Amino acid sequence: MQTPRYTRLVEALPATVPFVGPETQERARGAPFAARLGANENGFGPSPRAIEAMTRAAPDQWMYGDPESHELKAALAAHLEVTPAHLVVGEGIDGLLGYLVRLLVEPGDPVVTSDGAYPTFNYHVAGYGGVLHKVPYSGDHEDPAALFARARETGAKLVYLANPDNPMGSAHPGAVIEAALADLPAGTLLALDEAYLEFAPDGTAPRIDPDDPRVIRLRTFSKGYGLAGARVGYAIAAPGLISAFDKVRNHFGMNRAAQIAALAALGDRDWLAQTVARVAACRDRIAALAAENGLRALPSATNFVTIDCGRDGDFARVVLAGVVRRGVFIRMPFVAPHDRCIRVSCGPEAEIARFAEVLPAALAEARGG
Repeated sequence: MQTPRYTRLVEALPATVPFVGPETQERARGAPFAARLGANENGFGPSPRAIEAMTRAAPDQWMYGDPESHELKAALAAHLEVTPAHLVVGEGIDGLLGYLVRLLVEPGDPVVTSDGAYPTFNYHVAGYGGVLHKVPYSGDHEDPAALFARARETGAKLVYLANPDNPMGSAHPGAVIEAALADLPAGTLLALDEAYLEFAPDGTAPRIDPDDPRVIRLRTFSKGYGLAGARVGYAIAAPGLISAFDKVRNHFGMNRAAQIAALAALGDRDWLAQTVARVAACRDRIAALAAENGLRALPSATNFVTIDCGRDGDFARVVLAGVVRRGVFIRMPFVAPHDRCIRVSCGPEAEIARFAEVLPAALAEARGG
Protein backbone atom coordinates (compact mmCIF):
# COMPACT_ATOMS: atom_id res chain seq x y z
CA MET A 1 0.00 0.00 0.00
CA GLN A 2 1.33 3.42 -0.93
CA THR A 3 2.23 5.73 1.95
CA PRO A 4 3.39 9.36 2.10
CA ARG A 5 7.13 9.84 1.70
CA TYR A 6 7.95 11.06 5.21
CA THR A 7 11.22 12.79 5.94
CA ARG A 8 14.00 10.68 7.42
CA LEU A 9 13.67 12.71 10.62
CA VAL A 10 9.97 11.98 10.99
CA GLU A 11 10.52 8.31 10.20
CA ALA A 12 13.03 8.15 13.06
CA LEU A 13 10.78 9.80 15.64
CA PRO A 14 8.73 7.73 18.10
CA ALA A 15 4.95 7.94 17.82
CA THR A 16 4.54 9.59 21.21
CA VAL A 17 3.07 12.77 22.65
CA PRO A 18 4.37 14.72 25.67
CA PHE A 19 1.17 14.22 27.68
CA VAL A 20 -1.78 11.86 27.48
CA GLY A 21 -4.83 14.05 28.00
CA PRO A 22 -7.49 13.36 30.62
CA GLU A 23 -10.08 12.90 27.89
CA THR A 24 -7.98 10.09 26.38
CA GLN A 25 -7.73 8.48 29.79
CA GLU A 26 -11.48 8.82 30.36
CA ARG A 27 -12.19 7.05 27.07
CA ALA A 28 -9.76 4.27 27.99
CA ARG A 29 -11.30 3.76 31.44
CA GLY A 30 -14.85 4.08 30.17
CA ALA A 31 -15.87 6.70 32.72
CA PRO A 32 -15.34 10.41 33.40
CA PHE A 33 -13.08 11.60 36.18
CA ALA A 34 -14.78 12.87 39.33
CA ALA A 35 -11.94 15.36 39.84
CA ARG A 36 -9.60 16.88 37.24
CA LEU A 37 -6.42 17.75 39.13
CA GLY A 38 -3.64 16.70 36.79
CA ALA A 39 -3.09 19.28 34.05
CA ASN A 40 -2.45 22.37 36.21
CA GLU A 41 -5.53 24.00 34.79
CA ASN A 42 -7.11 26.78 36.82
CA GLY A 43 -10.23 25.09 38.15
CA PHE A 44 -11.38 28.38 39.68
CA GLY A 45 -12.13 29.58 36.17
CA PRO A 46 -11.60 32.78 34.21
CA SER A 47 -12.80 36.25 35.08
CA PRO A 48 -16.55 36.76 34.63
CA ARG A 49 -15.55 39.64 32.39
CA ALA A 50 -13.72 37.19 30.12
CA ILE A 51 -16.73 34.88 30.00
CA GLU A 52 -19.02 37.79 29.16
CA ALA A 53 -16.63 39.00 26.46
CA MET A 54 -16.48 35.52 24.87
CA THR A 55 -20.27 35.29 24.95
CA ARG A 56 -20.63 38.64 23.22
CA ALA A 57 -18.02 37.57 20.65
CA ALA A 58 -19.76 34.30 19.75
CA PRO A 59 -21.84 35.69 16.83
CA ASP A 60 -18.67 37.11 15.24
CA GLN A 61 -16.82 33.81 15.00
CA TRP A 62 -17.33 33.85 11.24
CA MET A 63 -14.41 36.30 11.19
CA TYR A 64 -10.77 35.33 11.58
CA GLY A 65 -8.92 36.69 14.58
CA ASP A 66 -6.73 39.76 14.13
CA PRO A 67 -3.43 38.29 12.83
CA GLU A 68 -1.51 40.98 14.71
CA SER A 69 -3.43 40.63 18.03
CA HIS A 70 -3.16 44.41 18.01
CA GLU A 71 -5.46 45.30 20.90
CA LEU A 72 -4.17 42.54 23.15
CA LYS A 73 -0.54 43.43 22.46
CA ALA A 74 -1.24 47.10 23.16
CA ALA A 75 -2.82 46.23 26.52
CA LEU A 76 0.01 43.84 27.40
CA ALA A 77 2.60 46.44 26.44
CA ALA A 78 1.01 48.98 28.79
CA HIS A 79 0.74 46.40 31.57
CA LEU A 80 4.37 45.26 31.20
CA GLU A 81 5.82 48.70 30.42
CA VAL A 82 7.29 47.57 27.11
CA THR A 83 6.38 48.39 23.51
CA PRO A 84 4.20 46.20 21.28
CA ALA A 85 7.36 45.54 19.24
CA HIS A 86 8.67 43.56 22.25
CA LEU A 87 5.71 41.16 22.15
CA VAL A 88 4.45 38.22 20.14
CA VAL A 89 1.14 36.51 20.87
CA GLY A 90 0.63 32.86 20.00
CA GLU A 91 -1.24 29.65 20.66
CA GLY A 92 -0.13 29.21 24.25
CA ILE A 93 3.47 28.82 25.38
CA ASP A 94 3.51 25.42 23.66
CA GLY A 95 2.81 27.02 20.30
CA LEU A 96 5.38 29.75 20.85
CA LEU A 97 8.01 27.18 21.86
CA GLY A 98 7.36 25.37 18.59
CA TYR A 99 7.92 28.56 16.62
CA LEU A 100 11.02 29.42 18.63
CA VAL A 101 12.60 26.02 18.02
CA ARG A 102 11.74 26.30 14.33
CA LEU A 103 13.54 29.64 14.20
CA LEU A 104 16.73 28.40 15.85
CA VAL A 105 17.19 24.65 15.64
CA GLU A 106 18.38 22.68 12.64
CA PRO A 107 19.16 18.94 12.57
CA GLY A 108 22.13 18.27 14.82
CA ASP A 109 22.03 21.58 16.68
CA PRO A 110 22.68 21.28 20.44
CA VAL A 111 19.96 22.41 22.86
CA VAL A 112 20.17 22.35 26.66
CA THR A 113 17.45 21.64 29.21
CA SER A 114 17.05 20.02 32.63
CA ASP A 115 16.50 16.29 32.91
CA GLY A 116 12.84 15.93 33.84
CA ALA A 117 11.78 19.47 32.88
CA TYR A 118 8.73 20.34 30.77
CA PRO A 119 8.63 17.64 28.06
CA THR A 120 6.77 19.61 25.39
CA PHE A 121 9.91 21.66 24.81
CA ASN A 122 11.86 18.44 24.21
CA TYR A 123 9.13 17.28 21.82
CA HIS A 124 9.58 20.38 19.66
CA VAL A 125 13.38 20.06 19.68
CA ALA A 126 13.18 16.43 18.60
CA GLY A 127 10.70 17.39 15.88
CA TYR A 128 13.26 19.69 14.27
CA GLY A 129 16.20 17.34 14.72
CA GLY A 130 17.94 19.11 17.58
CA VAL A 131 20.18 17.22 19.98
CA LEU A 132 19.11 17.57 23.61
CA HIS A 133 21.73 17.86 26.31
CA LYS A 134 20.28 17.50 29.81
CA VAL A 135 21.59 18.49 33.22
CA PRO A 136 20.22 17.22 36.53
CA TYR A 137 18.24 19.34 38.92
CA SER A 138 19.96 20.59 42.03
CA GLY A 139 17.72 18.96 44.61
CA ASP A 140 14.21 19.96 43.55
CA HIS A 141 15.31 23.09 41.66
CA GLU A 142 16.49 23.58 38.13
CA ASP A 143 20.15 24.62 38.11
CA PRO A 144 20.79 27.76 36.01
CA ALA A 145 24.57 27.65 36.53
CA ALA A 146 24.75 24.03 35.37
CA LEU A 147 22.47 24.74 32.40
CA PHE A 148 24.60 27.62 31.21
CA ALA A 149 27.84 25.67 31.77
CA ARG A 150 26.50 22.84 29.59
CA ALA A 151 25.49 25.37 26.96
CA ARG A 152 29.09 26.59 26.90
CA GLU A 153 30.42 23.03 26.62
CA THR A 154 28.09 22.10 23.78
CA GLY A 155 27.81 25.39 21.90
CA ALA A 156 24.04 25.29 22.37
CA LYS A 157 21.93 27.81 20.51
CA LEU A 158 19.08 27.52 22.98
CA VAL A 159 18.65 26.82 26.71
CA TYR A 160 15.28 26.15 28.35
CA LEU A 161 14.64 27.12 31.98
CA ALA A 162 11.27 27.32 33.74
CA ASN A 163 10.96 29.59 36.77
CA PRO A 164 8.72 28.66 38.59
CA ASP A 165 9.35 25.08 37.61
CA ASN A 166 7.07 22.34 36.35
CA PRO A 167 6.91 19.55 37.58
CA MET A 168 8.46 20.30 40.98
CA GLY A 169 6.80 23.64 41.73
CA SER A 170 10.06 25.21 42.91
CA ALA A 171 11.24 28.72 42.06
CA HIS A 172 14.44 30.72 42.20
CA PRO A 173 14.40 34.36 43.29
CA GLY A 174 14.76 36.62 40.29
CA ALA A 175 18.16 37.74 41.55
CA VAL A 176 19.49 34.20 41.07
CA ILE A 177 18.49 34.23 37.39
CA GLU A 178 19.94 37.72 36.95
CA ALA A 179 23.28 36.68 38.43
CA ALA A 180 23.45 33.48 36.39
CA LEU A 181 22.93 35.39 33.14
CA ALA A 182 26.48 36.69 33.44
CA ASP A 183 27.61 33.17 32.52
CA LEU A 184 25.25 32.62 29.61
CA PRO A 185 27.52 32.02 26.60
CA ALA A 186 27.55 34.47 23.71
CA GLY A 187 25.26 33.27 20.96
CA THR A 188 23.04 31.25 23.30
CA LEU A 189 19.42 32.28 23.82
CA LEU A 190 17.68 31.63 27.13
CA ALA A 191 14.03 30.61 26.81
CA LEU A 192 12.70 31.56 30.24
CA ASP A 193 9.31 29.93 30.79
CA GLU A 194 7.32 31.96 33.34
CA ALA A 195 3.95 30.25 32.94
CA TYR A 196 3.29 30.16 36.69
CA LEU A 197 4.64 33.59 37.57
CA GLU A 198 1.31 34.96 38.82
CA PHE A 199 1.36 32.42 41.68
CA ALA A 200 4.99 32.98 42.70
CA PRO A 201 6.29 35.15 45.56
CA ASP A 202 7.19 38.76 44.88
CA GLY A 203 10.71 38.99 43.52
CA THR A 204 10.53 35.77 41.49
CA ALA A 205 10.58 37.65 38.19
CA PRO A 206 14.13 38.69 37.28
CA ARG A 207 14.78 42.24 36.20
CA ILE A 208 15.75 41.81 32.56
CA ASP A 209 15.86 44.61 30.00
CA PRO A 210 13.30 43.73 27.32
CA ASP A 211 15.92 44.73 24.73
CA ASP A 212 18.38 42.15 26.08
CA PRO A 213 19.03 39.88 23.04
CA ARG A 214 20.01 36.94 25.25
CA VAL A 215 16.57 36.20 26.70
CA ILE A 216 13.02 35.48 25.58
CA ARG A 217 10.41 35.27 28.34
CA LEU A 218 7.30 33.16 27.79
CA ARG A 219 4.03 33.73 29.67
CA THR A 220 0.44 32.57 29.36
CA PHE A 221 -3.22 33.21 30.06
CA SER A 222 -3.71 29.48 30.76
CA LYS A 223 -2.77 29.45 34.44
CA GLY A 224 -3.45 32.55 36.53
CA TYR A 225 -6.11 33.84 34.14
CA GLY A 226 -7.90 30.49 33.80
CA LEU A 227 -8.02 30.39 29.99
CA ALA A 228 -6.16 27.16 29.21
CA GLY A 229 -8.75 26.11 26.65
CA ALA A 230 -8.44 29.41 24.80
CA ARG A 231 -4.70 28.86 24.10
CA VAL A 232 -3.28 32.37 24.50
CA GLY A 233 0.38 32.84 25.29
CA TYR A 234 2.85 35.63 24.71
CA ALA A 235 6.57 36.21 24.66
CA ILE A 236 8.67 39.23 25.61
CA ALA A 237 11.97 39.75 23.81
CA ALA A 238 14.06 42.20 21.82
CA PRO A 239 12.20 43.48 18.73
CA GLY A 240 14.59 41.78 16.31
CA LEU A 241 13.74 38.34 17.67
CA ILE A 242 10.04 39.16 17.94
CA SER A 243 9.87 40.22 14.30
CA ALA A 244 11.50 36.93 13.26
CA PHE A 245 8.41 35.08 14.50
CA ASP A 246 6.48 36.64 11.61
CA LYS A 247 8.54 34.46 9.25
CA VAL A 248 7.23 31.20 10.67
CA ARG A 249 4.14 31.70 12.83
CA ASN A 250 0.58 30.87 11.84
CA HIS A 251 -0.72 34.38 11.30
CA PHE A 252 -4.33 33.26 11.68
CA GLY A 253 -3.66 30.81 14.48
CA MET A 254 -5.28 32.90 17.20
CA ASN A 255 -8.94 32.31 17.95
CA ARG A 256 -10.92 35.55 17.81
CA ALA A 257 -12.92 34.84 20.98
CA ALA A 258 -9.71 33.88 22.79
CA GLN A 259 -8.08 37.20 21.92
CA ILE A 260 -11.13 39.07 23.24
CA ALA A 261 -11.28 36.95 26.40
CA ALA A 262 -7.59 37.48 27.16
CA LEU A 263 -7.98 41.23 26.78
CA ALA A 264 -10.91 41.23 29.23
CA ALA A 265 -9.09 38.94 31.69
CA LEU A 266 -6.01 41.14 31.67
CA GLY A 267 -8.14 44.08 32.75
CA ASP A 268 -9.71 42.30 35.72
CA ARG A 269 -6.95 42.59 38.30
CA ASP A 270 -9.33 41.93 41.21
CA TRP A 271 -10.30 38.51 39.84
CA LEU A 272 -6.65 37.58 39.35
CA ALA A 273 -5.89 38.58 42.94
CA GLN A 274 -8.81 36.48 44.21
CA THR A 275 -7.61 33.50 42.18
CA VAL A 276 -4.05 33.79 43.50
CA ALA A 277 -5.42 33.86 47.06
CA ARG A 278 -7.61 30.82 46.44
CA VAL A 279 -4.68 28.92 44.96
CA ALA A 280 -2.52 29.76 47.98
CA ALA A 281 -5.22 28.46 50.33
CA CYS A 282 -5.60 25.33 48.24
CA ARG A 283 -1.86 24.67 48.31
CA ASP A 284 -2.05 24.72 52.10
CA ARG A 285 -5.02 22.35 52.00
CA ILE A 286 -3.19 19.85 49.77
CA ALA A 287 -0.06 20.09 51.93
CA ALA A 288 -2.17 19.31 55.02
CA LEU A 289 -3.74 16.32 53.26
CA ALA A 290 -0.29 15.03 52.39
CA ALA A 291 0.87 15.32 56.01
CA GLU A 292 -2.27 13.57 57.27
CA ASN A 293 -1.33 10.62 55.06
CA GLY A 294 2.33 10.50 56.09
CA LEU A 295 3.60 12.25 52.97
CA ARG A 296 5.50 15.51 52.44
CA ALA A 297 4.39 18.35 50.19
CA LEU A 298 7.20 20.28 48.54
CA PRO A 299 7.09 24.10 48.69
CA SER A 300 5.21 25.39 45.66
CA ALA A 301 5.32 28.68 43.74
CA THR A 302 2.72 27.41 41.25
CA ASN A 303 -0.93 26.32 41.13
CA PHE A 304 -0.04 22.72 41.93
CA VAL A 305 1.62 20.84 44.77
CA THR A 306 4.22 18.14 44.25
CA ILE A 307 3.94 15.49 46.97
CA ASP A 308 6.91 13.33 47.96
CA CYS A 309 5.59 9.79 48.43
CA GLY A 310 8.70 8.87 50.44
CA ARG A 311 9.88 5.93 48.37
CA ASP A 312 10.93 5.33 44.77
CA GLY A 313 9.26 5.88 41.43
CA ASP A 314 7.72 2.40 41.31
CA PHE A 315 5.91 3.10 44.57
CA ALA A 316 4.71 6.53 43.41
CA ARG A 317 3.43 5.04 40.15
CA VAL A 318 1.30 2.56 42.09
CA VAL A 319 -0.07 5.42 44.20
CA LEU A 320 -0.83 7.42 41.06
CA ALA A 321 -2.54 4.47 39.41
CA GLY A 322 -4.66 3.91 42.51
CA VAL A 323 -5.79 7.52 42.62
CA VAL A 324 -6.58 7.59 38.90
CA ARG A 325 -8.46 4.28 39.05
CA ARG A 326 -10.64 5.79 41.77
CA GLY A 327 -11.65 8.64 39.49
CA VAL A 328 -9.21 11.45 40.27
CA PHE A 329 -6.95 12.64 37.46
CA ILE A 330 -3.45 13.56 38.67
CA ARG A 331 0.04 13.26 37.19
CA MET A 332 3.62 12.75 38.36
CA PRO A 333 7.16 13.72 37.31
CA PHE A 334 8.71 11.39 34.74
CA VAL A 335 12.38 11.25 35.76
CA ALA A 336 14.16 9.89 38.85
CA PRO A 337 14.59 10.98 41.57
CA HIS A 338 11.58 13.27 41.11
CA ASP A 339 9.37 10.36 40.10
CA ARG A 340 9.15 9.56 43.80
CA CYS A 341 6.44 12.22 43.76
CA ILE A 342 2.88 12.73 42.57
CA ARG A 343 1.57 16.12 41.47
CA VAL A 344 -1.84 17.56 42.34
CA SER A 345 -3.30 20.71 40.80
CA CYS A 346 -5.17 23.21 42.92
CA GLY A 347 -8.90 23.33 42.32
CA PRO A 348 -12.35 23.73 43.84
CA GLU A 349 -12.90 22.26 47.29
CA ALA A 350 -15.24 19.53 46.03
CA GLU A 351 -12.49 18.15 43.81
CA ILE A 352 -9.85 18.39 46.53
CA ALA A 353 -12.24 16.60 48.89
CA ARG A 354 -12.57 13.80 46.35
CA PHE A 355 -8.77 13.48 46.23
CA ALA A 356 -8.75 13.39 50.04
CA GLU A 357 -11.24 10.50 49.92
CA VAL A 358 -9.28 8.31 47.53
CA LEU A 359 -5.68 8.98 48.58
CA PRO A 360 -5.71 6.81 51.73
CA ALA A 361 -6.97 3.77 49.84
CA ALA A 362 -4.45 4.28 47.04
CA LEU A 363 -1.63 4.54 49.59
CA ALA A 364 -2.80 1.46 51.50
CA GLU A 365 -2.85 -0.47 48.25
CA ALA A 366 0.65 0.70 47.34
CA ARG A 367 1.95 -0.16 50.81
CA GLY A 368 0.57 -3.64 50.49
CA GLY A 369 -2.24 -3.10 52.99
